[in-house]
Amino acid sequence: MTTLPMEYGLLLAGTLFVIGLVSLLIRRNIIFMLISVEIMLNAAGLAFIVAGARWAQADGQVMFIFIITMAAAEVSVGLALILQLYHNLKTLDSDAANLMHG
Repeated sequence: MTTLPMEYGLLLAGTLFVIGLVSLLIRRNIIFMLISVEIMLNAAGLAFIVAGARWAQADGQVMFIFIITMAAAEVSVGLALILQLYHNLKTLDSDAANLMHG
């Protein structure tokens, strides 16, 4: 079985992270913003997996399990906040949520 160089995996992780970051900055819909954060977390997890595989350590896999756990908690809290925001404002636009201060 042939293995890919570490640079390819890190390049893919970096590309996914940039895609998630650009999507987070451009989109105004809160659900799409939550999905963008998930893409960024998965990119960081991929970087940990690639680095762990490079040095034959299980630390990258342990960190990825931690990232998955953190992402699950983030999604549950985020979706609860999104439901409350939609219930109060009848929109998922993040600019409308900005009007709630005060």
